Amino acid sequence: MIPHISICVCTYKRPALLERCLLSIASQRTENRFTYSVVVADNDDAESARETVARVAAGWPVTIEYCAEPQQNIARTRNRAVRQASGDYVAFLDDDEFTHPDWLVMLYRTLEEYRADAVLGPVHPYFEPTTPRWVIEGGFYDRPVLATGTRLAWLKCRTGNVLLRREVFGEEAEPFDPACLSGEDQEFFRRKSEAGYAFVWCHEAGAREAVPPSRWRRGFLVRRALFRGIFAQRNHGLQPWRLVQALISTPLYALLLPVALPLGQARFMRCVFKLSYHAGRLLGFLGVNPIRQAYVVD
Repeated sequence: MIPHISICVCTYKRPALLERCLLSIASQRTENRFTYSVVVADNDDAESARETVARVAAGWPVTIEYCAEPQQNIARTRNRAVRQASGDYVAFLDDDEFTHPDWLVMLYRTLEEYRADAVLGPVHPYFEPTTPRWVIEGGFYDRPVLATGTRLAWLKCRTGNVLLRREVFGEEAEPFDPACLSGEDQEFFRRKSEAGYAFVWCHEAGAREAVPPSRWRRGFLVRRALFRGIFAQRNHGLQPWRLVQALISTPLYALLLPVALPLGQARFMRCVFKLSYHAGRLLGFLGVNPIRQAYVVD
């Protein structure tokens, strides 16, 4: 029997980006290797994505299902999507991402060829023409690119562009830990790696991530770096070498700020970003979180 893939898209108050994401999924080629459907999990208690999903689904060639997780928590939303998914395989794509027609078939081919349990693809930033040069040159949204078939350590894994065998989730009611407000996907892959599951890379299965004007703001970048640092420390637990690294890096980047300023906005803000991240790790160690929002979103 031909296998089925459930593509899960978790969303929160981004209707235009969600629509572009869904339209890119609708055109996927399958080479008759599998069938696929889509699950949209809405993390807005007002269910603001329902209308977008209904409008897109009206002209769709494949099934699209809508479900909602009213409690704002990305791990709970991922868990809700997995429960709704009926496929032999489960893929994840973020609502601010869009991809090309061979995306899913390339992930599937690679998964089978390398007999892996999950395969991840690259996520490249997509900048509007009016994006400031310092935002692009700063590399704040750059991610690693590897050769197809490369085995991945859990630290390099995330759910932004991934295909997994259903059995990786096992019988867990909550495969993603709701206590992780950030980095819940890395924590998931850490546990699965320790359980013996193998993950590989597929260079050809790329996706694009929108970088809208709200993400050009310096304040957004600082808050994002702080948030990531705080929860990286919490999720990884007490690891002395990480604490030592943060203790050294925080004052070092602070000292580099006046040196970086005359070198341009890109280098200066990159220094600020790294300072904020390492400072966040120290704050996480102390149990302090100055970020008032549950998440740092647009």
